Order: sequence, then C-alpha cells, then structure tokens
Amino acid sequence: MMASTARREALQRMVGLCLLLALLPGHALTAGDKPPVLIGLDAEFGHKGSTSAQAVMQGMQIAVDEINLAGGVLEGRKLELVICDNQSIPAIAVDNLRVLADRTDLVGVFGAKFSPVVLEWLPVAHELNLPIFAPWSAADGITDHHYHPSYSFRLSLKDSWAAPVLLRFALAERQARRVGLLLPNTSWGRSNLAALRREARHLGITLVGERSYNWGDNSLLEQYQDLRSMGAEAIILIANEVEGTILVKEVAALPKKQRLPIISHWGVTGGNFALLTGEALKQVDFSVIQTYSFIDAASPAAKRILAALKANYSIENARKLQSPVGVAHAYDLTHLVARAINKAGSTDRRKIRDALEQLEPYDGLIQHYAQPFTPQRHDALSPKQAFMARYDEDGALVRIPWSQP
Repeated sequence: MMASTARREALQRMVGLCLLLALLPGHALTAGDKPPVLIGLDAEFGHKGSTSAQAVMQGMQIAVDEINLAGGVLEGRKLELVICDNQSIPAIAVDNLRVLADRTDLVGVFGAKFSPVVLEWLPVAHELNLPIFAPWSAADGITDHHYHPSYSFRLSLKDSWAAPVLLRFALAERQARRVGLLLPNTSWGRSNLAALRREARHLGITLVGERSYNWGDNSLLEQYQDLRSMGAEAIILIANEVEGTILVKEVAALPKKQRLPIISHWGVTGGNFALLTGEALKQVDFSVIQTYSFIDAASPAAKRILAALKANYSIENARKLQSPVGVAHAYDLTHLVARAINKAGSTDRRKIRDALEQLEPYDGLIQHYAQPFTPQRHDALSPKQAFMARYDEDGALVRIPWSQP
C-alpha cells in the first residue's frame, strides 16, 4: 500500500510539473552516472473521470521498470518518463508536445485516448522530426496521412478495423440489418463515419441514418429517438464515457420495447463506465469492442503485469482493472520503443524512427510481433485482435463468446 501511495503522489507531482521539467537542464548526476533516456507521455489526466491516461501511464511505467531492471538501454542508461497533462484539449497538447520536444535525450512522446489530440500533433511532430506513439487513439488518420517519412506509430485499434467488427456483431448477434449511427462531431467521429459507411455497403447493412452530438451535450435522447424512428434495429455508438453514460441512462428510462441494442466503440472504457451508469447499465443491451483482456490471461507477461499493478497501484486483480487496453498497448509499445533505441544506438530521433521500421520479432503481451512496423505500415496490431465485450455484474469487461463470420 505504501508503494502504491508513493507512486500516486509521484505521478501527481510529475503531471503538475510538466512545464517546469522542460525548463530544467537535466537531472543532477553523481560521478559515474549516465543521463537517463526520456520518453514523454502527454495525456488526459485532467479530464474528469479519466482512467485511460492512468492506464497508459501504468503500462508504460511497468515496462520501463522491467527494462531498467534488465540494464536499461544504450549500455546502462535508465529509461525515465516525463508526464504532462493535456486535459484532453488539443491546443494544450500541441503546446506540451513542443515543450517536451525541447528536452535533451527525449526520444518520443506517447499520447492516450483522444484521437483529436494526436491528429493535431501530426504537423508539429513532423516539423520537429519527433516520433509520436498512439497506444489507444484509433482514428485512421493517425497513421494514414501524407507525411513522409512518417513519425507516427500506433499499437492500438484502428477505426477502419473496428467498423467491420461492430457491424458484423450487429448483424450476426443482434440480427440487426438496419443500423443507426450516433457519433461525436469530431475528427474521431468523422473517421468512424467514413469507415462504417464503407463497411456497411460491403456487408449489405442499411445505415438508416447518422446523428451527431457535441462533447458536453447533456442529452442524446433526441438523436437516439430519431434513429429509432427511422427504423434502426441497433445503434452503433461512438462515444467516450461521459456521453455514453448519458445515453445509457436515457435509454434505460424508456419503455423496454424502445431500448435498442447499443454496440459501442471503446471510448467509453476510458473511464469507470460501470460505476457511472450504475443500475441503468443492467437495463440496456450494451456491448463494446476491445483488443485485449487480462481476465484468464495465463502468459508470463500477463502475470508479471498483474503482479506489478497490484504491488504499485493497489489493483487487486484483472477484474478490478480499469481501461485494460491502455495498460496492455502501452506496455508492448514501450518495449518496442526501447528496442528501437538500442537498435539506433543513440537518442537521435531520426535514427530511432528508422529503427522502428526495422525491428526484429518480439514476443509481446498481446501477440508475437513478427515485424512490428514497416516503412509501409505503422500499425503494429491488426483486425484479428478485435473482439466484443460486455460489462459483468461487478463492472469487469468480459469477452462475449462469438465467432466472427
């Protein structure tokens, strides 16, 4: 308990000192010490109810601790995280990115959940030749863009991979051939809209309509009822936990015959969705896409990570873990970055970018990576990792048994 309390207090100090840290010349080193190699994390710690930023930080820190215990990188230099809070606001994130880029020996910056943040980073990262890493955000444009050579790397779901899973699940498991789309008026919403339109045509599913909302709206019922009146047999929801909670509570309050199945992208899992929705969630047929579950995972890596989560963050077991994909993706991606640093033989960001495209096979937590990235592909995962899950009685995300057609 003392260790986890100290870790939380250290995180609070690091987040609050982001701008100050960037102004410092470096850590005071004793004789014989080698300067640390820095990895940035700029995430939505200040976003009310967020568990996504914390999950990414936990996965990164567990990986960093393992790497340092094994000798660090570049023949004995320790890895160290520099953490900033962008509050989920792209303008703040861009400022933070520039601040982090000024740090000597900082090799790249991780983002977290919000695609609009990482999309706003793209021109700045390529102007600065700064590698940026996406362990959660799913918008296609994060890796599908015109910048060359590309400095963006992702180990996460992609919207164009999520769309077929969401629609096939609607068709095969909810017998819905007429689907309504409820999306945010953001770049993430538009990324999903394009992908869902393409895939619906391919599957022969009718999209009866699309309705958008703005972050901060206090009701989604009008948009939901519009889609239902158009003949929707299920709703595909693109949302984060705040708006997802609003919709679930509003749908739960409707007569039972008006409650359509809700098939959701994973933004809702970036907060304590089960707690926020409470009893309402039990009244709604709600499912959500995922890429990894620690529940019943038996690999040595999964056991190590769960033990570290318990020791350092007082997370008792896999069923208590919030935002599991954030932990899993960030853990594997941090290990890949460390391998790229060693392959590059320096903290030169251009060399590290090149090394990421030439990494050797790696047995990670999520999968075996035969070649994590290539010059043509900066996405380390593939559609085969995606599955559908539901919230169990205790709030744990559990896999829905389903064989994709």
